[in-house]
Amino acid sequence: MSALPRQRRLGALATVLAAITAMTLSIGSVAAVEPFTFGAPSATSSWGVGLTFKQPADLHERPKRVEILVEFPGAPGPQAIEVPAPTGDQATLSYSLPIAEGGLQPNTRLTARWRITAQDGTPTVGPRAAVTYADTRFDWKTRSGDVVRIHWYEGSEAFGRRALDIGERAVRETSKLLGVTETEPIDVFVYASQSAFGDVLGPASRENVGGQANAEIRTLFALIEPNEIDQPWVDVVVPHELTHLVFDTAVENPYHFPPRWLNEGLAVYLSEAYSGSYRGAVEDAARDGSLVPLGGLSGQFPTTRDRFLLAYGESVSAVDYFIRTYGRDALVSLIKSYARGLTDDEAFSEAVGIDATAFDEAWRKDLDAKEPVAYGPKPAPAGPLPEGWSASGPPVVPGGGAAGSAGPGSPSAPEPSPGSGPQAPLGVLAVLVVAVIAIAVMAASVRRRNRRGGGAR
Repeated sequence: MSALPRQRRLGALATVLAAITAMTLSIGSVAAVEPFTFGAPSATSSWGVGLTFKQPADLHERPKRVEILVEFPGAPGPQAIEVPAPTGDQATLSYSLPIAEGGLQPNTRLTARWRITAQDGTPTVGPRAAVTYADTRFDWKTRSGDVVRIHWYEGSEAFGRRALDIGERAVRETSKLLGVTETEPIDVFVYASQSAFGDVLGPASRENVGGQANAEIRTLFALIEPNEIDQPWVDVVVPHELTHLVFDTAVENPYHFPPRWLNEGLAVYLSEAYSGSYRGAVEDAARDGSLVPLGGLSGQFPTTRDRFLLAYGESVSAVDYFIRTYGRDALVSLIKSYARGLTDDEAFSEAVGIDATAFDEAWRKDLDAKEPVAYGPKPAPAGPLPEGWSASGPPVVPGGGAAGSAGPGSPSAPEPSPGSGPQAPLGVLAVLVVAVIAIAVMAASVRRRNRRGGGAR
């Protein structure tokens, strides 16, 4: 019975120790205040002016560096932009991203976070704020389908329905062909005037462009006046541009994008086929040798109007030849193989057994094309030669004789001129120079090894 009070005393002591421990931890947690804390961020957009990001923050110490991390669609990572560090304990961090003319298209969604680095180099990153850069000049009407969303500001409801039907059909048929499923919305903004449409595309756009697709923001911009919605060309422009967006889904990878001629050629083939005007331009160029090899159409197309249209004609011609020769299934296999990041040669070899260059040659042979004129860098003209050197004739060997000729002292050997020594050719001199350099490198290496290994082994 005498042990019971002692147990109670031990229990009471344990309780007091636990309370002291809890108080100590509580005091420690209060002392470990975060150097920077963030409030709720905000972001606003102003058409033609820019985007503004703001972030309230409590600064419990002076930061070493303040940055905003802006994420652009399609970029591999955020862009870090340093801003001046504020003074005081409480501040609202602010950054305005200016919009250059044509530098950022409507419907582009940007996300930003703030990063504050302490004096000891420890970074603290705040919450995200997102904003969509919108064209607020017009009162947009919207009509949505399964995937496509049409936005327009001039024209009746019938105009919107017609545009939506064209877009939905184009996405559905191209998706079926390429074996992809589109789940994210595709926005189509229809402008009713050239000036407003030009503001969106920027000053570098061509006057004859009626539509432009931007795969990074899954958006198509089209120029269709209300009275033109039933024109045949509308059934060409909208499907053409939407094909690009489905094509992008089919080949998406972080390594390598297919050549442009394949992308544009498929879009033309599906929207209007290898038509008479394109066929005529290609056949004329094949006859006069002005055909551009497909390798020259893998990036940007020529800028002059005739060469620009010829580039589209060649693209659809090559796709037409591919399908006639290997079939649609092989074309789909070729396109989808790019999703694995294959090179052009790898993709073509896997799909049809020949590389991209061999396909180019076979396509031009099918057209009976004249060998195209080669443009671009040419070998530099021969420069002056040192005295006693010759730009032609048999190479000179050490000792003054030519390769395959008699050596010094033979009846056919030329007598050296007074005061002249053996003339060494350029190749021999190069070999001697390389040998001297190699010896010097080896000697330096030995010296370094000796310095490092001077102690006991």
